[in-house]
Amino acid sequence: MERLRITPTKLSGDIVVPPSKSMAHRAIICASLADGKSRITNVSYSDDIRATIDCMRLLGADIQEVGDTLEICGSSRKICKDLTFDCKESGSTLRFILPIALALNSGENRFIGRGKLGSRPLEVYEEICKERNIEYVNDKGEDGRLDLRVKGKLSGGEFKVDGAVSSQFVTGLLYALPLLEDGGKITVVGKLQSSGYVDLTASAMSRFGVEVVCKKYKEFYIEGNGKFHPCDYNVEGDWSQAAFFEVARFLGNDVRVKGVDKDSLQGDCVILEFLDRLTTACDGESLVFDGSDCPDIIPVFALACCLRRGETNIVNISRLRIKECDRLEATATELAKLGADINADGDSLIIRGKKYLVGGEVSSRNDHRMAMTLAIASTAARGEVALDDWQCVSKSYPDFFDVFERSGGKISKG
Repeated sequence: MERLRITPTKLSGDIVVPPSKSMAHRAIICASLADGKSRITNVSYSDDIRATIDCMRLLGADIQEVGDTLEICGSSRKICKDLTFDCKESGSTLRFILPIALALNSGENRFIGRGKLGSRPLEVYEEICKERNIEYVNDKGEDGRLDLRVKGKLSGGEFKVDGAVSSQFVTGLLYALPLLEDGGKITVVGKLQSSGYVDLTASAMSRFGVEVVCKKYKEFYIEGNGKFHPCDYNVEGDWSQAAFFEVARFLGNDVRVKGVDKDSLQGDCVILEFLDRLTTACDGESLVFDGSDCPDIIPVFALACCLRRGETNIVNISRLRIKECDRLEATATELAKLGADINADGDSLIIRGKKYLVGGEVSSRNDHRMAMTLAIASTAARGEVALDDWQCVSKSYPDFFDVFERSGGKISKG
């Protein structure tokens, strides 16, 4: 297997991070459901975003790509076709679009995907389909590939969602509710994880003319027969991607992160607060961080914790186990290969800081966030880091290694 070999060196210069994948998903879907023309600017065409674009085209949206701008003529008209939605490896695309498809299309909706997508939890939608007599057939193979068929009419009323699994189910239902005659109510059972992502959804929907009523993240209401209205929307910078270079700066790299809003609603901007706590802590001080609302930044934040003096516990991160790989186990195993003192324990990471890493052969597990974390780790290592499957960064940050190299990173293939 060809590996990417990274020679330890420090990065420098300004890093302009790519547009927010989370906000781009949301804006594209809202614009695609609005009757009229919208312009979405500052779009990065990662694999996940292309999956959402292609799926919304199937549902009737005319989407034209003009550089980093999308010109979208949306449609919320009902259709009756047998459609196959290729979600690639995007959990967001799958969970966002499935209820929209049931609201708009009375034909069969087939969802396919690659990698571990078929293994990621979908029980919330399965239960909703059973309650409403919607056909739900999941033919996923042993390799975890997705092959799901749903057919039937999504009716309004009350939808119960387990808040411990993923806020993406709430987002998907919020998109669908205004498309239904009688709208509906979403009741969250237990605590809603990553509630900040629902804030992003409500913010985007409001920009496109649909208001979400939220009661303490336990109940959400939307009136039926709502209308998404077209608008022009600029996608802000992505804090989940900025986190990699903020951690690089913490590790002593002379980089300056540009293109993000410090007042953003994105939950991942908490990386600044987390790193500030590491910086101001006393040598040897034990720290505890709750990662339940920001799972995407935990692998790279764990890297920062590996290079501070003292013990750090990152807790409530069980959802890392159901990402593109088991990120909780992968973070502990792969950083340990580089010399870190880190262990996974239940839903937590226990880290005892060291002065430096040593280098070695590591695996991305075909997970984009693991690949980028391990690349940043090389800047704190004393030996070469050899990384497999680095191309998986195309899922969210296609030019990550170009940026890494332009900033002084030394990489070779072989």
